Amino acid sequence: MAKLKDKVALVTGGGQGVGQGIALALADDGATVAVLGRTMVTLEATCAEIHRRGGEAAPFVCDVTDPEDIDDAIQEVIDEFGGIDILVNNAQIVPLGNILEVSEDDFILGLDSGPLACFRFMRACYPYLRDDGCVINLASSAAMRNDSSGYGAYAAVKEAIRALSRAAACEWGRDNIRVNCILPLANSPGMEYWMGMGGPDVEEFIGSIPLGRVGDCESDIGKVVSFLCSPEASYITGHSLPIDGGQALLR
Repeated sequence: MAKLKDKVALVTGGGQGVGQGIALALADDGATVAVLGRTMVTLEATCAEIHRRGGEAAPFVCDVTDPEDIDDAIQEVIDEFGGIDILVNNAQIVPLGNILEVSEDDFILGLDSGPLACFRFMRACYPYLRDDGCVINLASSAAMRNDSSGYGAYAAVKEAIRALSRAAACEWGRDNIRVNCILPLANSPGMEYWMGMGGPDVEEFIGSIPLGRVGDCESDIGKVVSFLCSPEASYITGHSLPIDGGQALLR
């Protein structure tokens, strides 16, 4: 029997990259997936692939920086599927740059799309997650780097997500809601584009990964998320799990 059979999963940013990989993995393990994002054509592509594999999914357009959009999308998911058992907060607008370069607007957008969106989604989904619900929030190992030059705003945004996740794990454990973070390193479209340019920076980056490769969005990242959402992980909550080929250990 599929380990996530009869579960409904909501995945933000599910139209491409890591979010798409997670949506596909959850569906392969039996979950019905609500795929959320800003662009309908990419959401439909993810859902089409799930349907091709024999799974169930539907697209829902949502801007995670808009609280009304969040509430409307969650209600649409409830109307369509009858509940939400798994929440995956993946969508994130990334504020990169040195402290003197990154703009306040970009930093605020990173906060709005990251920790504030997680905060809003978790609170809005809480009534449906009670009694065997699961939340997976995406953080980053950027804050663990010895040299975090160019990643300060991004790391701050992602560390805020980890703080919220730890608090929710403590506060909601009594409601049998588990909350965990993953810190992935995966071949997202942006990563593939950068690596495709080649050069010494790319070689150095790959050399910093003990396993010598960047993870696959579905088989390396999505499958771990599926495990964390399954009964096999029913005693795991409040953790931050790097899924990065060991890179966080060395940076």
